[in-house]
Amino acid sequence: MNYILFDLERERLLPLTFTRPVAELRIGILTIREKWEKMLAAETSTLTVDYLQTKFPLVQEQENLLINGGVCPNNQLVDAILKLNVGEQLVKNGLLLAAKVSGNASADHLNESAGIEFEGDVLSVRDPWDIFSKNGEALTQDFELLTSGRKSMPLSNSNTVIGNGKIFLEEGAKAEACIFNTTSGPIYLGKDSEVMEGSVIRGPFALCEGSQVKLSTKIYGPTTVGPHSKVGGEVNNSVIIGYSNKGHDGFLGNSVLGEWCNLGADTNNSNLKNNYDQVRVWNYAEQRFAKTGLQFCGLIMGDHSKSGINTMFNTGTVVGVSSNVFGSGFPRTFIPSFQWGGASGFVEYDKQKAFATAERVMSRRGLSFDDTEKAILSTVYDLTKSYRN
Repeated sequence: MNYILFDLERERLLPLTFTRPVAELRIGILTIREKWEKMLAAETSTLTVDYLQTKFPLVQEQENLLINGGVCPNNQLVDAILKLNVGEQLVKNGLLLAAKVSGNASADHLNESAGIEFEGDVLSVRDPWDIFSKNGEALTQDFELLTSGRKSMPLSNSNTVIGNGKIFLEEGAKAEACIFNTTSGPIYLGKDSEVMEGSVIRGPFALCEGSQVKLSTKIYGPTTVGPHSKVGGEVNNSVIIGYSNKGHDGFLGNSVLGEWCNLGADTNNSNLKNNYDQVRVWNYAEQRFAKTGLQFCGLIMGDHSKSGINTMFNTGTVVGVSSNVFGSGFPRTFIPSFQWGGASGFVEYDKQKAFATAERVMSRRGLSFDDTEKAILSTVYDLTKSYRN
């Protein structure tokens, strides 16, 4: 069977989905695509917007199973999807979960809400804040998926483990003289990751492949640090998708960072309003600041964006793609893509200069800022021009 993960309401997940399909979002330990491919024991392709299809190509066969890329799998859901016949679709309270179609798949198959009602539980990502607010549940599920029947690499005796000891180290993971508290959830240390001495970590927590927790870092779960990233200071209930750095002191809470982001030393974000009111966040789909239903909500930052030292982000700030934020004071809570500045004002970030920075940053990780990456950022630049005006 050919499996295709499709985008549904991807505009609600901007700016994170400016540069990736919904299925490439990380929640828990794995991306949503990685979860499906592991549970299906098969590769998947993507049905997304045209400008992303070059990097994430669509593969079609005579029969195709379309699966909502914003929905995380579980055994009951996978079983129900595999039982679908051609022409049938699976829904949950009006949300399209999957459809089995004959012939070429297209967006025309994604508009129906009627179908077989799924009776089980569904963990889905619809808004950016779902990523951190549902991260604990997803992380616990991923931990069981990845570690079931396997034996952890040994943890050095210099560490202190509090709780049931539900901690798993992949090959090459290192930790010395740290405190790991597993009473609130499991702790997963990915391949070749490192937790430096003096760090205190409360689960659920995932440190993905090649990532690093700096000296004397404090982390409250549920938190995920994606692959090839660095974190330091204080982190609470946040998700770093990957290839990003928050390597210095400063607070990051109830937040999501995309890829290729860098937070300068002593960058802090507020995650709670002084009046304890519900946080409103810029919503691209609704073109307004929308209620999150949350009292705690921090920073949402798109790919390739940066902050200078001592930057302060107010509660519920959204930063687009390839923006550079710096200076004293609190900048506004919606910063569009390709902006340069801070509380005193913004100017447009020259596209070619942004490309040059992206090339330098990616080369440090041994990756190329190739024509495909350049075309995606060029399209994002064009799509977001009205916000800068």
